[in-house]
Parts: sequence; C-alpha cells; structure tokens
Amino acid sequence: MLAMEHFTSSGVVASSKRTVMEPDIMHCPHNGTSQNPTSASLNMTLGIIFNVVALIILVKAYNRFRRRSKATFLLFASSLVATDLAGHVVSGALVLRRYTASSKNNYSLKGDPANPDSPCQFLGGCLVFFGLCPLFLGCAMAAERCLGVTRPLLHARLVTTARTKIALSMIWFLALCVALLPFFHLGDYTYQYPWTWCFIRVMNNTTSTDLAFVMLFSGLAFSSLTLAFVCNTISGMTLIRARMRQKSSSQRFSARSHDTEMVVQLVGIMVTSCICWSPLLVFGLMSATHFYLTSHQSVEVTCMYSKLMMTGVRMATWNQILDPWVYILLRRAILRKIYRITKKQVSFRGSTFRSVRWDAGSLQKPEKKC
Repeated sequence: MLAMEHFTSSGVVASSKRTVMEPDIMHCPHNGTSQNPTSASLNMTLGIIFNVVALIILVKAYNRFRRRSKATFLLFASSLVATDLAGHVVSGALVLRRYTASSKNNYSLKGDPANPDSPCQFLGGCLVFFGLCPLFLGCAMAAERCLGVTRPLLHARLVTTARTKIALSMIWFLALCVALLPFFHLGDYTYQYPWTWCFIRVMNNTTSTDLAFVMLFSGLAFSSLTLAFVCNTISGMTLIRARMRQKSSSQRFSARSHDTEMVVQLVGIMVTSCICWSPLLVFGLMSATHFYLTSHQSVEVTCMYSKLMMTGVRMATWNQILDPWVYILLRRAILRKIYRITKKQVSFRGSTFRSVRWDAGSLQKPEKKC
C-alpha cells in the first residue's frame, strides 16, 4: 500500500472545509511530498521482485511436499505472499498512474480530505483489506502448525487441502467484508496527511461510526497477532521438549526438522507483522479516540497526530516487502548453513580460549619453580 497522490481536474480546491484546514498544513513542517516517481517505483519494484522470488520458492516446495503435512503450511504461505504481491501491484499501479497524470498536467494539489473521491475510497479499502489478510493468514498458519506439532494424528485427520482452500476463501471474504463497511456507511475513508494516502477517518469530524470502525480494524489485527503469538509459543515449547527428549534417548526424528523450519518462519512473520503494523494500529486508535472526544484541536496537536499516522503507514508498507524475506532466508538449507557457521565459530573461539589458557599456564610454571 503506497501513498497515492490525488489531483483535481480544475487545479482548485472548492471545499470550504479544506480552506479551514489549510493553516494546519502550512504550520506542519515537511508538508509537501516529492513528485518524483522514482521512490514509489523503486518501492513497488522491490516488493514485486521479493514477493515473486518467495512465491517461486514456495510453489516449488509445495510441489515437492504435496502429499505431506507441510503442504498445508506451504499453501497458506503461498497465499500470503500472493496477497502481498497483489497489494503491491494494485496500490503501486494507482501511485504510478497519479504520478504520470501529475507530470503531464503539472498539477500540484493533493486530495481533499473533506471530499474523498472514488480512488481514495478504493485505496482506503485496499489498505484495510491487504492489511488484514496477512495478519489473518499468519494467525491461521500458526494455529495449523500448533495443531500439527501438538496433535499430529488429529491434524492428519482434520486438515486437508480442500478444507485449507475453504479456510483461505473465508479469510479473504472476512477481510473483504471489513474493508467494504464504509460503503454501507459504517465508517469512512478519507485522505490523510499529507493528503497523499487514504485510510479510515481518524481526525477532523470523527464520528462514532469512524471510531467503531477503527476499533474493529485494530481489534481484529491485534487479536490475530495475539493468537499467533500464543500458538507459536506452544509450538516452540513443544519442539524444544521434543529436542531434549531426542538428546536424552539418542533417537532421531527427521520430521521435526520440517516443523522447526515452519515454526521459525512463523515467528519471523509474526515479529515482522508486529513491528510493521503495531504503530499504525496504535496511532489510529489514539487519533480516533482523541479527536472523537475533543471537538477543537490546536495546530500542534493536529500536526502531531498527523505525523504519527504518516509514520505508521510508512512502517506498514514495509510489511509486504519484508514478509518474502522470511521465506527466502529462513529456509532449512540456509538455517543449516547458519547453524554450521555459528557452531564452527563457537568451537574455534573455544579452542583458541583453551590454547591461550594452556600457554598462560605453561608460562607460569617456570616462575613458580624459581
């Protein structure tokens, strides 16, 4: 979800509310945005490349493990990466289209928060939809792995490819229903500072439905992250206990290596989602609550909350770029290489430390005899 620049056909903002808000913009430093499309193009290109590479890796792995327990996880993971890729393509196309229109017509005005147009409504819906989908999918993947690690027989009986596809459809449908709520007058999408991107109305004329919509969006997102954390913790503790029993009984469980790889990837997804999405969720709740309870705001307070929201959405956009690296870097082959390198470094340092101690002891012995 990249920022989209909106330009009017007449070059003049007609709304009186926008005129009232203009001093706030002028008093906020760095209120302008560059019209150079290089940054938006680079961001979109990197996201597409990383997601395509990760998708190729996952598809090859899915074809290799089609009839094993890992196939369900890979189907979820491929769907998550494909969703991130679609978010980049759709939002990026809107960004480049607006930048192209700007360069041809030389318009410099941005979107009007008092009168959001259809592209703004669409972009706001995309931000909600493509924001909830990865969080829902990460939660579903964590729950599926938790069941597979703790109750493998029950997992083999309940979890099938057909049921997984049904679960994916339900996840996408739920996220779509939430994103479409403003079209049924349950909340509203509007331009956000610096009026180049759209999200739920959290500032200026915030209504009870806007506050309820923000609370619903943030509540679903935080619930998904919390459930994913609980499931990943249970899976991790189960694998650690199995590893300790393996060492004590001198047995080998080759299947556990696949489970460890998947749990490590899930933890990576969860940490990335928490870091990228938590600021926007928290700042959105703070802004909506504050502006709903207080009618008149000073310029300083408005600028502060506006910049917090802008920082939050910038961090959220990196989730779609960082998610693919979880599957690219945290694969079993790469994890093994990291483990071997780390083990060699530790053994090398240990042998060096022992040799230094031996040399020091040999130097001290003649001094004692003297």
